[in-house]
Amino acid sequence: MAKLIRDVLQKKGASVVSISADETVYKALELMAKENVGALLVMKGEKLTGIISERDYARKVILEGRSSLKTSVEKIMTNKILYINPDKSVEEGLALMSEKRCRHLPVFEGDKLIGVVSIGDLVEANVAEKEFMISQLENYILSS
Repeated sequence: MAKLIRDVLQKKGASVVSISADETVYKALELMAKENVGALLVMKGEKLTGIISERDYARKVILEGRSSLKTSVEKIMTNKILYINPDKSVEEGLALMSEKRCRHLPVFEGDKLIGVVSIGDLVEANVAEKEFMISQLENYILSS
């Protein structure tokens, strides 16, 4: 049975690191460093309005000569948000991330945000699933 996004969230936890759209990019970078994450969900109250990543910072602040102390998160965040349902497979998540060239996916069950998965989370889950399958096959072969 294929591993689901839900399984990944159960293992890693469903905590979401977020920031307000009107905070500065500098505050976002501080929070990313403190939490050891590469992206933050941008929230207005309970509503997800965007995502800000280290890549956004590199491309939209540094390369455009902006100041991270003066630029708001809203000015550089990605507002076209891809997301995934927890009942999709890890393989489907990896395919979506590869096709759309993104590294983080918010997980929505209906209209409720329940977590976020990174490409690293999904690769790790995929490798673990393959290793388990190989182990099972080896045991089957050796017991025959």
